[in-house]
Amino acid sequence: MNNRFLPISRADMQAEGIEQLDFVYICGDAYVDHPSFGHAVISRLLEAHGYTVGILAQPNWRDAASVTALGEPRLGFLVSAGNMDSMVNHYSVSKKRRTTDAYSPGGEMGRRPDYATIVYCNLIRQTYKHIPIIIGGIEASLRRLAHYDYWSNKIKRSILLDSGADLISYGMGEHSILEIADALQSGLDIKDITFVPGTVYKTRNREDIYDAIELPSYEMLLAEKKEYAKSFSIQYRNTDPFVAKRLVETYDKKMFVVQNPPAKPLTQSEMDQVYALPFCRTYHPCYEKEGGIPAIKEIKFSLVSNRGCFGGCNFCALTFHQGRIVQTRSHASILAEAEQMVWEKDFKGYIHDVGGPTANFRSPSCDKQLTKGVCPHKQCLFPKPCSNLKVDHKDYLKLLRKLRELPNVKKVFIRSGIRFDYLMYDADHSFLRELCEHHVSGQLKVAPEHISDAVLQRMGKPGVSVYKKFVKAYENMNMELGKKQYLVPYLMSSHPGSTIKEAIELAEFLRDLGYMPEQVQDFYPTPSTISTCMYYTGLDPETMKPVYVAVNPHEKAMQRALIQYRNPKNYDLVFEALTKAGRTDLIGYEKHCLIRPKGGVRLSHKRSNVAQQTAAKGRKKKTIRNIHRKKR
Repeated sequence: MNNRFLPISRADMQAEGIEQLDFVYICGDAYVDHPSFGHAVISRLLEAHGYTVGILAQPNWRDAASVTALGEPRLGFLVSAGNMDSMVNHYSVSKKRRTTDAYSPGGEMGRRPDYATIVYCNLIRQTYKHIPIIIGGIEASLRRLAHYDYWSNKIKRSILLDSGADLISYGMGEHSILEIADALQSGLDIKDITFVPGTVYKTRNREDIYDAIELPSYEMLLAEKKEYAKSFSIQYRNTDPFVAKRLVETYDKKMFVVQNPPAKPLTQSEMDQVYALPFCRTYHPCYEKEGGIPAIKEIKFSLVSNRGCFGGCNFCALTFHQGRIVQTRSHASILAEAEQMVWEKDFKGYIHDVGGPTANFRSPSCDKQLTKGVCPHKQCLFPKPCSNLKVDHKDYLKLLRKLRELPNVKKVFIRSGIRFDYLMYDADHSFLRELCEHHVSGQLKVAPEHISDAVLQRMGKPGVSVYKKFVKAYENMNMELGKKQYLVPYLMSSHPGSTIKEAIELAEFLRDLGYMPEQVQDFYPTPSTISTCMYYTGLDPETMKPVYVAVNPHEKAMQRALIQYRNPKNYDLVFEALTKAGRTDLIGYEKHCLIRPKGGVRLSHKRSNVAQQTAAKGRKKKTIRNIHRKKR
């Protein structure tokens, strides 16, 4: 591959004859020139439209001079925290510091700051007082208006204000960044670029804001949680590019943050053009001596076939970032990438994934979405499938078959996850058959998340009956094919709506299934999800009715322990949870019990130490009796 990397130093600029870059892109991730990394897509797209872009990856955030390494850009700085929110990247749900960072050289933690977007922008402003700063990426996108920040347990202002940036390009950004660049190139002042879809700007002139919905002010959000729930509900109903209105949020009665409606989704032709850009498809060679970038391993031999998701899970932020309208690449585009990939020297014959947010979504959920948008008050799959829902796996099947026929390809996996409910709504079982026959390697990972209908309703997921039907269909198909393949369910504890009662219900389900998951995801309140709004306010933003929320760390630990009730380390927590819930009927020796009584036999095929000691005492007494008999 002869593609060159973008400049990362003054030496690179000189080698290309560049005296001053048009844009400098500062990113919290290491520089990976692959279409799965936002900084690579935006930079390559700008380059394709005639702009020069340099990458300043993971500058030293303790040194203000680090952001000057590529000089002052002619048009502006672009800033992103990276492919993840920096706080999610740094901390587990228990707020403990993670030990590795897959997006940094050698997996080293600490190469970016907390709240990276804000820190980088403040560093820029120390040297460049008036240069335009445009922020984007997942962190800026999901914090574009006032939001609940789990790590500080506070309502934070729009990231636009705390960062000192001029504009946010939210969502996927291809359309908006080109419009911004062209406006700056034409000589427009950054403060006058207030018209671009998919952007957020700030102003002190209320009279300049037209046709906008007034959100509760920041001061109201701080004073009353119910106002936050109302605000979030309005925002959620205005995430579709065809029906969304402009939103305005007021700060101290003198500053206004304005969110323009989202940018239109990419057409298939536009998606194909993005993925045809001259990516090097790997990390910059400067990281080789440090062990490379771990994140490349999962995506190097994976193919993105779609973006957007109409699944509408309440704990997912995709609605606020990629949107609910599914956009797809053509077969020709995907095959062209695959044909390039299969000849790479380290390709072992396995395509790791063909998918996106949801692998088996290959078209919008109904015909009207590309002209009229998605329904603001209705979901496509929840609580039941919409009567207008189009369920069809034919196009995805054709794509998978073509990929299986490529030279050097041994197996094509589907790892980004399928919506089992969408699969079950398909009367044609061809996809299920070929999934089991060709695209599973012993285990298929699926995400029922929970089995209590009360909790599933809060998650925006289908009832447990749909999952049970899928499990049966999957087992029958594998039996028919003569294969021994299993399901690995992803489960979540402590989601809003889940009490100890529902956690016990889940434990009983796992008992009957004969399965204990190795890993459990405790609900993580990340910015801009319905579930996070419930977690903070205790209210369902759609109905404004109260929702039970487990916020006490000890209760959360009990709910998590119940899912792994067989683990001896969880015994005390499970015992406490069952006792508090009045479910001591599940403590005993009967088959239906989850744990043994304290001091009793452990839940194991082997006898516990207590049982062994009791048996030993019995043998000792018997031996003594025999000795006495012989003496007599």
